[in-house]
Amino acid sequence: MTDVVIPEVAQSADTSRRKFLVGATAALSAVGAVGVATPFVSSWNPSAKAKAAGAPVKVDISKILPGEQIRAEWRGKPVFVLRRTPEMLEAIKATNGVVADPNSEEPQQPTYATNEARSINPEIAVLVGICTHLGCSPQFRPEVGAADLGDDWQGGYFCPCHGSKFDLAGRVYKAVPAPTNLLVPPHTYESDNVLIIGVDEENA
Repeated sequence: MTDVVIPEVAQSADTSRRKFLVGATAALSAVGAVGVATPFVSSWNPSAKAKAAGAPVKVDISKILPGEQIRAEWRGKPVFVLRRTPEMLEAIKATNGVVADPNSEEPQQPTYATNEARSINPEIAVLVGICTHLGCSPQFRPEVGAADLGDDWQGGYFCPCHGSKFDLAGRVYKAVPAPTNLLVPPHTYESDNVLIIGVDEENA
């Protein structure tokens, strides 16, 4: 019987074909594995929908200097985070006679923030930055006695849309369009330097 000799060119083509098929199979397997893994990886992070619905937001407050404010975002709303100085805390006391709800009797804050500073930590103010009149965003005006805001101005927030004024605790002044104090969102502290907006201190 005559031996069949396979030309080297044919052997090379067969080997190349085999390598291609093995490589393609491996690639498809990898794609399948990624497809299975992706839903699990995605589930580790809150979705945009979850964030919009009120997923908690962590804020690093370690770099906020006394007298400075930063903006965070929670539920699509701006949240003012202000590190108040001792002078600012004294200014809050000085506005008790000019604000409409000095004891925060209206439910614009959680029970643990129903105090003069309207916060867990008196040094840190946490306020939803939306005017309670028609939803404009008030400006941070910390300067005392600002000429355009009156002699009784001790620093706080001024709404440029219709002239509403709030003190450094977010309490609304008397005789302005806004009916109530600025909202205080639920919040707690993970540590001295990490604020969590969207989680009640009582349920943390």
